[in-house]
Amino acid sequence: MEPVNLFDFQILAKEKLSGMVYDYYAGGADDEITVGENHTAYNRIRLKYRVLVDVSQRDLSTTLLGERVSMPVFIAPTAFHCLAHPEGEVATARAAGAAGTIMILSSLSNSAVEDVTQASSSPVWFQLYVHKDRGITAHLVNRVREAGCKAIVLTVDVPVLGRRERDIRNGFGLPPNLSAKNLTGEGLEQLPKGMTGSALAEYINSFINPALTWNDVDWLCSFSKLPVFIKGLITAEDSVRAVEHGASGIVVSNHGGRQLDTAQPPIEALPEIVDAVNQKVEVLIDGGIRRGTDVLKAIALGAKAVLLGRPILWGLAVNGEHGVSNVLSLLRNEFDAAMALCGCTSVDEIGDHLIA
Repeated sequence: MEPVNLFDFQILAKEKLSGMVYDYYAGGADDEITVGENHTAYNRIRLKYRVLVDVSQRDLSTTLLGERVSMPVFIAPTAFHCLAHPEGEVATARAAGAAGTIMILSSLSNSAVEDVTQASSSPVWFQLYVHKDRGITAHLVNRVREAGCKAIVLTVDVPVLGRRERDIRNGFGLPPNLSAKNLTGEGLEQLPKGMTGSALAEYINSFINPALTWNDVDWLCSFSKLPVFIKGLITAEDSVRAVEHGASGIVVSNHGGRQLDTAQPPIEALPEIVDAVNQKVEVLIDGGIRRGTDVLKAIALGAKAVLLGRPILWGLAVNGEHGVSNVLSLLRNEFDAAMALCGCTSVDEIGDHLIA
């Protein structure tokens, strides 16, 4: 089957991946209600469109942190890409560069940050957790800055790991040949071995700091020398506090439904957050984006760009770098068509006047 949309890539990836790996990528917390709702919420939004507009020439590009990118679709941070393809995050980075868009590298990548930044011809950002040992976090921030990363994306919605029942049943862990390469030398590169239940849950709960507060945001912003985005915000109140504590941007996100089940879908939270921050910082969004119309709706409701997570992994599993490129190309083409059919010739013309 030749995939014609992002859902097709998921079907094909499921045929290629082991059951444990597919469940790890696809699964969410508890009953996985939020996993489904993240996309279904987009389906409930209706578009109004304008006609008799000359849309023969369209510009999908946008600018973020002074960087011009080809489209407002970035690659979200997701862990352990080598479970999908031997080249892992390096293949993903090459595809991001070819597409002219931004990749956000997970702290828990199977490829070292230096290899990823070298592979991509586009900007790479780095997703960060704050460890119980602040020294480890500080060392990692310095390392990724020296490697050429352009921003830090601090994930704040994991004081403990969500209860992911698929991983518990499968006894999820990494094979012996894979590790968290960005934590090599810190004694944190290997997940626990030979245990029942989820090795990832044991790992995360052993080193992530559950006492994380806004003081840690202040600390990170004070020395990172890079723009800091706060990822995992779902309320206007927390978004305003992110601005007050020096964030350069926020990512409206519920961690893809992998943390708190029945949490509000990000697209439903977006308008209130956009109003609250009042253009003081850039607002990004992830969770459930599967169609070009989803991208357009998010931009219309105030997001600067969307982050694409699981579909990138499906593309990587199906055909490595070329699979990721195909996923990005399909979504770009759908977004391009949606712009044309709404009477928009540039991203700047997309606004809430298009929302019914």
